[in-house]
Amino acid sequence: MTWVETDSLSFTARHDTGDTAYAQSLLDRLEDLRLRLEDRFEQVPGDIVVVVHTNPAWLALAHPFLPAARWSAAPAGRRYLAGWPMEAELHVLNDSHMDRRAAGADSREALRGTAERLYAQRVVAANNPDLPPAWTPRRFGRYLRWAWLVEGGAQYFARQVGLYRAAVIRRLREGVRPSFPPGRRDAVILGGTLFDLLEAERGPGACELLVSRLRRDGPVAQMAAAFDARPREIEDAWRGYLREIARPTLD
Repeated sequence: MTWVETDSLSFTARHDTGDTAYAQSLLDRLEDLRLRLEDRFEQVPGDIVVVVHTNPAWLALAHPFLPAARWSAAPAGRRYLAGWPMEAELHVLNDSHMDRRAAGADSREALRGTAERLYAQRVVAANNPDLPPAWTPRRFGRYLRWAWLVEGGAQYFARQVGLYRAAVIRRLREGVRPSFPPGRRDAVILGGTLFDLLEAERGPGACELLVSRLRRDGPVAQMAAAFDARPREIEDAWRGYLREIARPTLD
């Protein structure tokens, strides 16, 4: 394998020569996302390197927390853990591996947008120092506790929440009733739905407030402050929102 670099204004992609077209497309999308996020966050990091891996095993070996995060996720969400953010790097699989993991057109688009989602996660972390990266065992534990906020915020700010609808429907048909807020197993699938509901109820500014800091009294209090409502009211609204997502295919 021959590694080469492709540059844009704010990013550099490091990739195999066979992935040049994919890397260029990826950089163009990241630049567009960075411009959008500049209107919403004070700190929007640049000089980020995107490493495009040609083998899932190499990606996992490079980032030992990734297999643990994938193991902790529900089966329907594991396919979407196809990359990992670091402070100055985003690591993703190439397009051929993304396409093999996809379960349909939206799933494919979500997977190919992994770098954008990881960059949104990096931007959120830049504006909230309690969130990783950087990665340490303690911060990974915090990630697991707040995974719904980390993964949901990344989906929302990357404008990808709708791409997970099929995975949400599958999750609602399988297994036990999801907890509120979603536990770490459901975070990749259901985290974005909370942000989508929050934007509809309280506006985009409330979504920015939700990720701005972590409350010491926990995730439920975090949701109550963002929605300016009692936890029971938020939970009822969220479960109604999930029923609306599922209803068109269940009728």
